[in-house]
Amino acid sequence: MNADEKPDLHAGRGEVYPCAAETHAVIGCAFEVLNSLGHGLSEKVYENALCCEFRRRGIEFDQQRRYAVFYKGEVVGEFIPDLLVAGKLIADVKTVDRIGEYERGQMLNYLRVTRIPVALILNFKHSRLEWERVVLSRNQ
Repeated sequence: MNADEKPDLHAGRGEVYPCAAETHAVIGCAFEVLNSLGHGLSEKVYENALCCEFRRRGIEFDQQRRYAVFYKGEVVGEFIPDLLVAGKLIADVKTVDRIGEYERGQMLNYLRVTRIPVALILNFKHSRLEWERVVLSRNQ
């Protein structure tokens, strides 16, 4: 490992994982938002607060960017992720009891539609931030 690399940006196997710096920055912002606002508000409040925190920290992002969904070459709908960070990471804001298979499956579909390889599910429902990183493997 390079001595200049930050250990908290590495997976447990000593590998640098995709979008490590962006993941670290978004989670830091989410902790700040939750600590400032508390838990139990609506998803949109947390999404907008994250946008404020991203601006304060100089993090590039898009809010509610639209992506076409295709079926056999035809547009059949659209997907609008909450936040796209630095053009390479989706951040999806939730206020659910717990992140489950539904949220993970939904996020995998979002990653397929956008062709973005990494996403974070951020759950603000409880006093302790729950988050999961979802990565689209080459086989998916």
